[in-house]
Amino acid sequence: MSVSLLLLAIALLALIGFGLARRRALSSAGGNPRELHSLPGYYGWHGALMTALPALAGLLIWLLVQPVLIERSVSAHFPADMIAADSSLALTMADVRRVAGGIDVALTAGAMKTDDAGRITTDLAQVRDTLKAVGVALGSDVTTEVLAAAQDYRRLAALGATGRALLVLVLAIAGMALAIRATDKDFRARNRVEQVTLGALMLSSSIAILTTLGIIASMLTETFHFFEAYPIADFFFGLTWSPNFKGDSQLGILPLIWGTLYISLVSMLVAVPLGLFAAIYLAEYASARARAWIKPLIELIAGIPTVVFGLFALVTVGPFLRDYIASPMGWGDSGSSVMTAGLVIGILNIPFISSLSDDIINAVPQSLRDGSLAIGATKSETVRQVVLPAALPGIMGAVLMAASRAIGETMIVSMGAGAAARLDLNPFEAMTTITVKIVSQLTGDTDFGSPETLVAFALGMTLFVITLGLNILALAIVRKYREQYE
Repeated sequence: MSVSLLLLAIALLALIGFGLARRRALSSAGGNPRELHSLPGYYGWHGALMTALPALAGLLIWLLVQPVLIERSVSAHFPADMIAADSSLALTMADVRRVAGGIDVALTAGAMKTDDAGRITTDLAQVRDTLKAVGVALGSDVTTEVLAAAQDYRRLAALGATGRALLVLVLAIAGMALAIRATDKDFRARNRVEQVTLGALMLSSSIAILTTLGIIASMLTETFHFFEAYPIADFFFGLTWSPNFKGDSQLGILPLIWGTLYISLVSMLVAVPLGLFAAIYLAEYASARARAWIKPLIELIAGIPTVVFGLFALVTVGPFLRDYIASPMGWGDSGSSVMTAGLVIGILNIPFISSLSDDIINAVPQSLRDGSLAIGATKSETVRQVVLPAALPGIMGAVLMAASRAIGETMIVSMGAGAAARLDLNPFEAMTTITVKIVSQLTGDTDFGSPETLVAFALGMTLFVITLGLNILALAIVRKYREQYE
């Protein structure tokens, strides 16, 4: 039985459990719901949860454990040196899985035959031809070991599917029986259901934390592998970025950090004034009618895909800056530059700063404005000396979060700033960022164990630390000034 059919069976059994538990509860109360401790629906939900949750837990554990056990058993067909080489074994096991799937397709189509023991009776050449005929793409030719492993894989997978179905159905029926047995008019079904709901909410809230921990763990593991193959001092203090998959690479991160911070600085010089001024106008000066039109139009920018902004930088902003500013002033003749990417990223971040700052300014108590106006301050003086200081914590948080977003931008930088890693003060020269190089180092057919590939994880870890530092700084600023103005 497939996983989808098992999920459908669990849903049907849970529905049955809901009805049976609800009926038993009402029956124990003589049909009078007032005699029940909880509403009838809670008894039904208790029956459904007791039916579904153990079965789903068993299914999840089985799906996690079965592939490991099958591959461990199947790997006995291969020599010890291949088992020791994880990459070779992984590639071979991928072929084993494809051959096993192709055998199932061929047997269904009648293109292959089996003996009484379920073994393929055709020779290897016929097997290869048949698998190609049914559209199975193999990384290498089918060998005797691969064919034997594929047949064992099919056999064990079939046994596993049968055991999985039996386990899930037994757990579902046993859970339903326990729920029905525990159900009577005095049973605290509502408490049990609310405990399960609370557990589900806690699990949902912990997913983000667990995901972050998983990201950090995976990044740290590969980063340590990189530093085992490349000197840490050359990485953090090197002035040259020149990866070479043939060897003798120079992987200094300083040019990438410089390009990342330079482009982010230009973007913030564009986004912060425009976004903050737009927020002040919308919150303090615009009429309700003007606000209803302007605010959605500004926020519309945030819905445009970044690849569209990249095309805008490539075909419009870059050539304009090159033809009308950089070339006439003798500052360069490249359409890909720090200024191009910075301007476009700044435009992208305008609605981010504007929307957050607008909400924060609107949250400032009206009594502060009224008090300032009552002592003779003008509207602009009130905004400058009362509203903005009171809203400063939230505004600074919005600015630093926008900076984190600018640092992590990839597509616009790739299309608008180029791929040159250099240390230069000229904003009209092509430069690149950490995120672009992460993509380039992991793109294509590369050796995953080489320093030139593993450096992407070290770059990612460095970028993570930088953005984490910005977020911590934002929280510190918000906390400091919030205490001052509250």
